[in-house]
Amino acid sequence: MEVESCINYMLSVSQNAVFQYFSQQLSVYNLTPAQYGILNCLWNESPLSPKQIGKKLHLEASTVSTILEKLQNNDLIERNIDPNNRRTIQVTPTQKAQNMKFSVETIVSNMNDYILGEFTNEEKEILSKVLLTIIRKHSKHSDK
Repeated sequence: MEVESCINYMLSVSQNAVFQYFSQQLSVYNLTPAQYGILNCLWNESPLSPKQIGKKLHLEASTVSTILEKLQNNDLIERNIDPNNRRTIQVTPTQKAQNMKFSVETIVSNMNDYILGEFTNEEKEILSKVLLTIIRKHSKHSDK
């Protein structure tokens, strides 16, 4: 088999290209793609526990913790003890994070348009379905 026919190769190379482009675009806000993922979760549903964030983004607890630390150091999130369960931390976006939401989401929308611009709507739907199927299959495998 040629390496170009290997699914890992195709996903890795395409993901790396998207990651590099996205990283460059987000650098204006001193954000990484991983930090954006967490902020997006919090912009859409808040508060969340670190465990809930990890589950939504398919990230290990240690990875979430490291990213949260950086976001907190940049005054983009607050971590507080859950008043209903003192063993749980609740994460919320700060006003600074809320203020950048529209601009950052515009970057994401523009990135999607740039990366997927040559695809028809049907091709975009198929690509999305295929990738989500891979994610679901991997998630089921990881849960075993």
